[in-house]
Formats: sequence, structure tokens, C-alpha cells
Amino acid sequence: MLINNQIRNIAIIAHVDHGKTTLVDALLKQSNTFRDAEAMGTTIMDSNELERERGITIFSKNASIKWKDVKINIVDTPGHADFGGEVERIMNLVNGCLLLVDAKEGPMPQTKFVLRKALDAGHKIIVVINKIDKKDARPDWVLNKTFDLFVNLGASDEQTDFPVLYASAVNGVAGFEADISKMTGVTDLLDTVIEKIAPPEGDAKKPLQISIVNLQYDNYKGRIAIGRIINGSVRNGQNVAHINRDGVIKNTRLTAVQVFDGLGRAEVEEAGAGEIVAISGIEGVQIGETITDPENPVALPVTAIEQPTVKMTFGVNTSPFAGREGQFSTSRNIKERLERELLNDVALRVEPSEIDSRFVVSGRGELHLAILIEKMRREGYEFEVSRPQVIFHEENGAKTEPYETVSIECPESFAGVVIEKMGQRRGEMKDMRLENGITYLDFEIPTRGLIGYRSEFLTDTKGQGILNSLLLGYLPFAGEMEAGAHGSLVSMENGVTMGYALKNLQERGPLFIGTAVEVYAGMVVGQYSRNEDVDVNPCKEKRLSNMRSKGEGSTIILETPRIMTLEACLEYLGEDELLEVTPKSLRIRKTFLDMNTRHREKAKNLEL
Repeated sequence: MLINNQIRNIAIIAHVDHGKTTLVDALLKQSNTFRDAEAMGTTIMDSNELERERGITIFSKNASIKWKDVKINIVDTPGHADFGGEVERIMNLVNGCLLLVDAKEGPMPQTKFVLRKALDAGHKIIVVINKIDKKDARPDWVLNKTFDLFVNLGASDEQTDFPVLYASAVNGVAGFEADISKMTGVTDLLDTVIEKIAPPEGDAKKPLQISIVNLQYDNYKGRIAIGRIINGSVRNGQNVAHINRDGVIKNTRLTAVQVFDGLGRAEVEEAGAGEIVAISGIEGVQIGETITDPENPVALPVTAIEQPTVKMTFGVNTSPFAGREGQFSTSRNIKERLERELLNDVALRVEPSEIDSRFVVSGRGELHLAILIEKMRREGYEFEVSRPQVIFHEENGAKTEPYETVSIECPESFAGVVIEKMGQRRGEMKDMRLENGITYLDFEIPTRGLIGYRSEFLTDTKGQGILNSLLLGYLPFAGEMEAGAHGSLVSMENGVTMGYALKNLQERGPLFIGTAVEVYAGMVVGQYSRNEDVDVNPCKEKRLSNMRSKGEGSTIILETPRIMTLEACLEYLGEDELLEVTPKSLRIRKTFLDMNTRHREKAKNLEL
């Protein structure tokens, strides 16, 4: 086995918003990998429009820097457990990880998730305690908590003997002491990576083996497969064998070989063992498959990915407004787009539904599926989706369901209402502590109980609460759950909303729409204050009479409608409701638009 000392492959892992992408910025800028003009701005790696808007990393990305004649390949990974499929794959690409922990918050649920994946892969970890410039930073406490986490996750003696650095990524500094005044740059961190992270092993004389961990698409090169060369070397124009998940071998020829250079890719004639490459010319390649030598094909183990826990139904838009706002609205369009997503997202599942022109899409959580919906609507797709539902399993004849570990921070005055709501949703409290007026709560709760709760939680805590969750696994079914039930104000007319009608309706509950908005019968226009639906007429107008003119009377003052984002809509959806998604609008509607049909179905369900 030969070692390539000129390369280091590392992943940056952390909880959401602990500074991964900002630290990558600092490494890229200070290693002088490219001109300063290219390094303007922050979160350079979060190039996707959705990532910049939400301030989170959704897709793992590669970059590389040169430091002291050593090439460091960096992979920025998502911190959210819903995108855990990305993290799991990346562990096959690297030999070590930088674990970022917030100097105030310490290890969080997703820290535990990403660290477990890194330890399971046997990687060397460098702990970076970030954000030490915070006024209430407590680096010593965070270090002790991080060490406890390593022990709890069963880390080996070698893994628990981790190097520790302190950093302020936003200021572009890192050092061995928790004193920001003594830091000058990130040179200590770069030196530690070269010293502590093992170089990749691989024999360039053995037959070629590349494990594919990511896919990208280029208009000129077609599908580009990204992976690490385990053994052998790869050349431009080389004949290779592609072994798919079923073990079927197909010979093909490479049209391009690229390596990562700064934020981009550079074409090379040849790359050796240990290098991360992007190769093109392999038709139909999928994540987890192997590219190998055609004369001596040896498959690498297929990447195992945790199964999805939440499913939704995607279907053709059947509302009266169908086809008005979307460019792609047929079932064929939707099917092709979902199949294209499967190529890049191994944690996603798509199956045909029992109903024509509908598809059951399963993912790792609400956010995972919400990001897919948002991507599709921005690309011009028009469709409708159902309420998110958990996926139940049968184990030894017993029904099981996914559970999550939930960590909550909120002011002490709101702890009572949070505990009450979590109890209604079958949450079981595991820990409670009070520090400086902030209550920290840990629960175990069925995933069912969390669906629809996040926005309610923010309302209950007046926006001051923080809720983080992590999949715990499948446990016995918790029983029926009534929490989260609501009533809707349902339009009984087609037309345009009038201020005169909305003035009376807003007394029944918060509205989702304002005046002069086109609505149709069966569309939800607001939330009723009781747990039952009521049919209303938002299009009613003040008529001209013999006694007065149409506009005469008191001035109408309407409350601001509730802003319904995509996540808010998905959380609001009831069992008998659908969300109409178009590039311009999000409309909540009843499954059965006709009022009489809806009432008949409700009566039928009550009889059952």
C-alpha cells in the first residue's frame, strides 16, 4: 500500500449555523488559492440560491487549496440531519474531519449525528471551537462536553486524543489558545491538518477503483461523477468498466478527467491514487457505484444510506387555476423531474401512487422534502402535494414509528407551555436544566408529533425559542395523537376577495389572504378559531341600495394577513387538505373542492 503525501482529504462537519462555510471562506482566502477579487463576500461555497436565502448548506461541495506544497481537498457538508445522506456519502471521500463546535452552545443534536458518521468511518477528528469572539463564549465547558460526546459515541482511544484549536471563522483567525488577540490567521489550523490528518492510501500500480459519491451535470460534458481514486490511476480517454448497484458490468470510455482547483475544476491528463476526481463520459452512472479496470473489474462496497422517515404525495395540479402559472404541469413533467432528483439524492425515494398521475416521495424529514418542492417551483413546475406523513414499519409483528431526540432552548417563562405542548404530542422529557434564565429541555418524541409544531413553537415562545431535532430510530407505535388539529375557513365561492367580506371573516380567525385576491370554491382562506371547518364567502361585496351609494359607510380596516411560507403551509396542512404549488403562488385547498362532496366524505368517515 502506497501513501500519497502530497494530498490531504478533509470534510468540515458541524451542527447547523456553527460556522462551517465561513471557516472554508477563511481557508480559501488565506491560502491565496485565488485572486482576492474572486474571494469577495462570505459563504463563497454556498453558491446555490436556496442556500444563500436560508443561510444553511444543503448540498456538499468540493474545493481545494495548496499549503506548503500539499494539496488539501476540502468538502463542505450540510449540518442538518435531513440532508444526512450527503454527510454519509462524503465520509467515503475523506481521511479526516474538522469538527466545528460553537463556543457558547457546545455540541448540539446534529453535532452528534455528523460526528457519529465520522467516527464510524474511523476518521481522525480535529476539534475546532468556533465563535470564541462571542461575549458569552465558554470554550472550556464546550471542550469538556465535546470530549463527553466522543466517549458516549464509542470513539477509540486514538480518536478521543484529538487536537483542539480555537477559532473565530468570521474574523478569519484560529490558534491553539482561546485568546483571539494572539491569533493572526488560520496557519495553525492548516499546519495541524497537514500534520494530524493521514494522507490517503492507495496503490497506483493496482487496477483502477473509484467509488462514486456525488454527481453533477454539465451542459457540455453531461453527467459528471465525483469520487476518490482508491487504487490505480485514471487518464483522459481511458477505457473503464462501470459496475452498477446490481453488479452489472458495462465498459465505457472517459471523455474528461478533472481535479478540484480552488472553487473550480481543472482538466488534467492523469490523476493518481488518493486524488478526488470528477470524471465524465459514463452514461447512467449512479451514486455508490464503482468505476474500475475493464480487464480486472473489482467492485467496491455500495454505500449504505439510512432509510427515509417521512413521505408526501406529489401530483398533477387539479385546482380550477391549474396551468395558469406553471411551465411544467403534466404528470410526465413531474415524473421526469423527480427521477432526475433521484440521480443526485440517494436519501430520496419515489414510487407510483395508487392514484394515477400521483407519486409517493419519501425523504429524511420535512425540510428535505420542502427543499425539493422549492427547487421544483423555482424551475417552473406546477403541482400539488399532500400533508407530510411518517413511514411506519413492522418489526416482529409490532408496529413501529420514527422517533426524534429534540433539544429546546427557551426563556424560563415559556417552559411551561412548551412542556405542555410536547406532552400532548407524546413527547417524553429526558432532561431539564436552567442556566441564566434560559431553560434547556431534552425530549424523545414521535416524528408524527413534531410535524406541524415548529411554527407553533415559535409563536408560543414569541420567537425566542430554539428547537433542534435528530432522528433517534424506530420505536414502538406511540398510539393515536390529537394534537395539531385545526379548523379552516373554506371559500364557498369562485371570485375575487372583497374588503367588506374579509372584515367580517377576520373576526373568526387569522386570514391567509388580503383583498383583490382571486379564490375558488374549496380554497382555504384562513384558520378558524375552532377545531372544525366552516364554509365562508370571501367575495361578498357591499351592494348599492336605494338609500346609499356603494362606497358609503365606515372605512374598512383589515388586519395584515398571515404570511404563509412553504414550511408554514406544509405544517398547516390537515389530512383532508392539499397544497397547490406554482412558481408564483402557494394555495392551501381541500382535497374535495365541492362543499357537498366534502360533507358526504366526512359523514362517511365518521360512520367508519
